[in-house]
Amino acid sequence: MAPAKAQNASTDQQTMLDAQLQLWHHTFGYVMSMALKAALDLRIPDAIHQHGGSATLPQIVTEVTLHPSKIPCLRRLMRVLTLTGVFGVVVQHSTTTDDDDGGELVYELTPASRLLVGSAPNVSPFLNMVLGTVFVSSFLDLGEWFQHELPDPSLFKMTHGRHVWDMASHDASFAKLCDNGMVADSEFIMDVMVKECGDVFQGISGSLVDVAGGLGGATQAIAKAFPHIECSVLDLPNVVAAAPTNTDVKYVAGDMFESVPSANVVFLKWVLHDWGDADCIKILKNCKKAIPPRDAGGKVIILDKRDEQEWKKIIFEAGFSDYKIIPVLGVRSIIEVYP
Repeated sequence: MAPAKAQNASTDQQTMLDAQLQLWHHTFGYVMSMALKAALDLRIPDAIHQHGGSATLPQIVTEVTLHPSKIPCLRRLMRVLTLTGVFGVVVQHSTTTDDDDGGELVYELTPASRLLVGSAPNVSPFLNMVLGTVFVSSFLDLGEWFQHELPDPSLFKMTHGRHVWDMASHDASFAKLCDNGMVADSEFIMDVMVKECGDVFQGISGSLVDVAGGLGGATQAIAKAFPHIECSVLDLPNVVAAAPTNTDVKYVAGDMFESVPSANVVFLKWVLHDWGDADCIKILKNCKKAIPPRDAGGKVIILDKRDEQEWKKIIFEAGFSDYKIIPVLGVRSIIEVYP
C-alpha cells in the first residue's frame, strides 16, 4: 500500500491537472466556434447534404472551394466538428477486400447540422452574423468594458463607435448580414412558437405591433397563422425602406425609444437583451402607453432570455401589474406582461 503522504500528493497533482484542463476548455473554446464558422464559410454542411446526408472526405472536397494542400487540414477540422457534435462520423469498411485497413471515415449530418442546409428552418444566416468579425471582435474588450462606470457605451459601441443598429444604418453590407440573420432566426423560432405556444396569440381580437421587428419575419409568421390579427412592424426608417411590399403586414417608421404605435398587443422578439435595465424600462413604458387595459385585451408578449428576477424588476418598474413566463423555447422564454 502506498504511503498516505504519497497518495495525497498524487491526488493534489490530479486536482491541478483537472483544473488546468478545465481552463484549457474555456481558453480554446473559441476554436470550436471558429471551426463552425469555417464549416459555414466552406459550405461543408451543403457538401454533405449534396451526397444525401453522408459523405467521405474526398466527396466533400469535390463540393467545396479548397486548396489541395489543405486537405489534411480539412480532415483535422472535421475531427473538431465531429467531436463537438456538429457532424457525425462512422467507419465504412471496404466490401471488396478482406484486408483490415481501418476503413474510410464517412461524415454525416446530425440534427444540429441539418439546421444549416436547405430551406427554412435554416439558421446559417444567424450564425454567420453572430460568428462574424464585427460581433466577435467586440468581446475582446469585455474586461476593459467592466472598468467603465455605468451608464457607459455598450460593449459593441465601445469597440466600434456605434450601436449595432446604428452601424447597420450606415453600412449596407453589415445591415444585410443582420437582416438575413434575424429573418433566419425568426423563421426558425416562430415556427416552433406558433405550433407549440399559439395560445398566446389566439385571444388577440384586434391588432399587434412587432416592435423593432426588422423586415417582419416574425410578424409575417404570426399573420399567416392568425389571419384575424392586424399585424404591423415598427422599426427605424432605413429598415422600413427595405421592407417587403408584397405582404399584408404594415410597416411603420419610428423609434421605440420615442413612442410605439397603438395596438391591442405589443410583441418584442429578441429585442430587450440588447439593452440595459434603464433602456428596457423606457421601451416597456412606451409599450404600456400603446396598449389598452388588461380587461380590454392589452398585453405585451416578449420572446427573449433573462433571469426571472431581472424580468420582474424591469416589468414592475415600467408600471406593469403582472406577468407570466412560459419557458418552452430552449434558452428563450415567452413572457406575457399585463398592464
